[in-house]
Parts: sequence; structure tokens; C-alpha cells
Amino acid sequence: MHKILEILALLPEELMILSVAALPVLELRASIPLGLLGLSMDWKMVYVLSVIGNLIPVPFIIFFLRPVFGILRKTRLFKGFIEWLETRTMKKAETVQKYSAIGLFIIVTIPLPGTGAWTGSMVAALLDLRMKYALPSIVSGVLFAGVLVLSGILIFQQ
Repeated sequence: MHKILEILALLPEELMILSVAALPVLELRASIPLGLLGLSMDWKMVYVLSVIGNLIPVPFIIFFLRPVFGILRKTRLFKGFIEWLETRTMKKAETVQKYSAIGLFIIVTIPLPGTGAWTGSMVAALLDLRMKYALPSIVSGVLFAGVLVLSGILIFQQ
């Protein structure tokens, strides 16, 4: 993680926000505070960059996760990790199976660890949801999660 932070520190501020937002686990929950509190950037710019950065991996995850997992599952090195990740992700899938598109929106919107665009995209991929059904829920979830995180930071700053 230290190496990743060293590399990010070399980037221009805008690219740093995009990159942090695109990273799993961190996503916009980290990029928005970084931009506002760490870099003192304009909140509108931070919001837009964070949303864009958070959405960049989504189509790639939805299209390529299952084939990549299929390949990695065949290796001794990654088999256990892939099985653990699938099991963990499928626990979140119960919400989607129960509430459909609104469930996917909820998984993406809640700004807590284990949720977000990466998790929502993985759930969509593992449930074999079509892009035209998954993408609107994920995009709207990211937009709303960004508003929640941004609002929390702006309120905290006052």
C-alpha cells in the first residue's frame, strides 16, 4: 500500500483523485476526503472526478470478471482467494436477488467497506446481469454515494 501511495503522490491532483476513486475498497469514500481535506480542491471538481474515477472500472468488471475468475480458479495460487471473494460477494447478491435493481443501487450507494461500485459490479457479473440492467443502478448508486460522502465531509468541515 505504501508503494501505491508513493506513486499516487507523483500524479497531478486531478489524476490522483481519479485513480483513488478507481481503486477497490477506497473508491470515492477515499477520493472525496482526499480531494477536499487533503488537497483543498474545489468540491465540484472533486465530486465529478471521483464519480468518473469510480465508474471507470465498472464495465470492465462486469464484462471480464467471470472469465478472469474462471482462469484464476484453475491455479493453486489464486483458487482459494477467488473462492473466498466469490462467497463474500455472493452474500451481497442476496440483496440484489431480493430487491432487483434497487438492491444493486443500495449495495453501491451505502458508503461503507464491502460496498460500492466494485462490489456492485462484481455482484452484477456473478449474477450474470446484463449491462443495460446493471449499469443504471450502479451509476445512480455512485452518484448518490458521492453526494452522501461529499455532504458528510462538507458538514464535518463547518
